[in-house]
Amino acid sequence: MSGSPVQMLESLARKKIEEGLQAEKNKDYATAADKYKKALEALDDIIRNYPDHPLIGLYRRMYNDVKSRLKYVEVKGTQAVSLGDDVVKVDIKGEAEQGPDELPEFVLKEKPKVTFNDIAGLEEAKRAIKEAIIYPITEPELFPLGWPRGILLYGPPGTGKTMLAAAVANEVSGEFLYADAAGIMSKWLGEGEKNVKRLFEYSRSRARSGTPVIIFIDEVDALFGVHSNEVGGEVRVRNQFLKEMDGLQDKNERLHVYVIAATNKPWALDEPFIRRFQKRIYVPLPDLEARRQLLQMLISRLPSGAKVDLDELARRLEGYSGSDIKDLVQDAYMRVVREYFEQKSGLRPVTMEDFEYALSRRKPSVDERMLRAYEEWSEKFKAV
Repeated sequence: MSGSPVQMLESLARKKIEEGLQAEKNKDYATAADKYKKALEALDDIIRNYPDHPLIGLYRRMYNDVKSRLKYVEVKGTQAVSLGDDVVKVDIKGEAEQGPDELPEFVLKEKPKVTFNDIAGLEEAKRAIKEAIIYPITEPELFPLGWPRGILLYGPPGTGKTMLAAAVANEVSGEFLYADAAGIMSKWLGEGEKNVKRLFEYSRSRARSGTPVIIFIDEVDALFGVHSNEVGGEVRVRNQFLKEMDGLQDKNERLHVYVIAATNKPWALDEPFIRRFQKRIYVPLPDLEARRQLLQMLISRLPSGAKVDLDELARRLEGYSGSDIKDLVQDAYMRVVREYFEQKSGLRPVTMEDFEYALSRRKPSVDERMLRAYEEWSEKFKAV
């Protein structure tokens, strides 16, 4: 499994949730409870180890929802339940039904706190997003020909794609709806195409009331990727999603609903679907100045501070993603914390020696071969 630690933990949690939902359908409440407990463990790892993640509010809400679901199945497991032949649709909150204006269960809603100022570098990506979303929302009359509704962010793992999407929702005081493509496609999360329709109906309803909506689809290659063995349900979900995206271009209703999709594997996307994303923005590894800014931002939050040469350290971190750099700073700082507990000494500043130690134990997560693949795809499909 590739991706950042948070992505891997989230994927594990969602997998266990799906398995729990299937166990519930089979009335195997003991197995369902076990699956939900494993999902909670993965979510707890995210919450404890990545408290500053831009989607931390979503993960906390997801944790609480799964916890409520666990209590529900534990109670059900103690009851003699007979539901006949009826299928009861449930979501991870334990609700039996949802109204037409409510979100499907695989969608998390949050008002992000992250801003563009919290993101080091990525100036070209920020500019493209401002022109595609922020300017049309601010002064729609300046855009008589319309504006893009689909934006694809692609690039190596851990470069800030999720943060960019969250930041734009914050900048326009909009709602941020997060859904991973695997959750949309999951056959265990209800009737897929109806859930997709409900997601867009909710978004249009909010936009009509004056609230811009950003629908963020993570790992979109799972939805729009090239598939050789699709079943009917998956095809219907994909077609419904495309129909809803096309509907956003309705010239008679200029609503501020945007689909921002992210992928680490743009080459896996089916070419007919790429045109739905009028903006296709490469989110690269941080350059020298961005690495320096990121190091400064991270080190400024350490309680003990640091005595390091930022320019030299930024130079040596060429090839590291933003996520890699954050993990590296955590590793260096943990050496200080370990010394504090083991030697009962004061909390000293982080030094270059600590970073040397961290560098010897953590290498970049992206290799040259992968970077060449992104550059080749950009040459063919980039649209900023």
